[in-house]
Amino acid sequence: MLSHMSTERIFVTVVSIFLVMISASLHELGHAYAAYLLGDDTAKRAGRLTLNPLAHLDRFGSIVLPLIMGLMGGPVFAFAKPVPYNPNNLRNPQRDEVLVALAGPAANIAQALVGAVACRVLWHFQAPGILAGEASYWVYTILSTYVYVNCSLAFFNLIPLPPLDGSSIISPLLKGEARRKYYIVQRYSLPILMVALYVIPMVLHLDPLGIYLDATAGNLADLLLGWK
Repeated sequence: MLSHMSTERIFVTVVSIFLVMISASLHELGHAYAAYLLGDDTAKRAGRLTLNPLAHLDRFGSIVLPLIMGLMGGPVFAFAKPVPYNPNNLRNPQRDEVLVALAGPAANIAQALVGAVACRVLWHFQAPGILAGEASYWVYTILSTYVYVNCSLAFFNLIPLPPLDGSSIISPLLKGEARRKYYIVQRYSLPILMVALYVIPMVLHLDPLGIYLDATAGNLADLLLGWK
């Protein structure tokens, strides 16, 4: 028989995978909407300016990857299909490319804020039931997980390595030799991410990505939820 703790862990893992898929879809919608507002309708013509998650989900990145990560017991991440856009259509390409890139993490922060407000309202009216492990406890768990998922997605995507949004934010800020060296690093972005996610924690028992996310996403989520 599964213990209460293992049951809760399975529940949180399943919920996290589902919430990651939804949150990643809204993340991509944020990119599409920002590009549209700034003058480029490429995403709209491609059918990506929609709340329908099926238009954004990637079979591997949105479903298989978070499932594998959830089963491994680590943090759950995902990526959706990148939103197509034409920087030549933007009114101010150098500035607007950065704004389009920031729109994805901003969409996640907005979702985290909504989840945090819902958590605080639920706690205000249902604190005894939450503490007693009643139905409101599971609702609270889902909402707080939603906050953590979105904070994690926001800061994970700010890492300056492609295909993450951080690379589109930092590239326009670099000039000359600095940009050339950064482009060289970009070629190895996927191996770098895999090493940071799996190799270093397994070999050195050090989790640099986890430390980064705890310091950023974890602290922000705790702050929003009133846990610190």
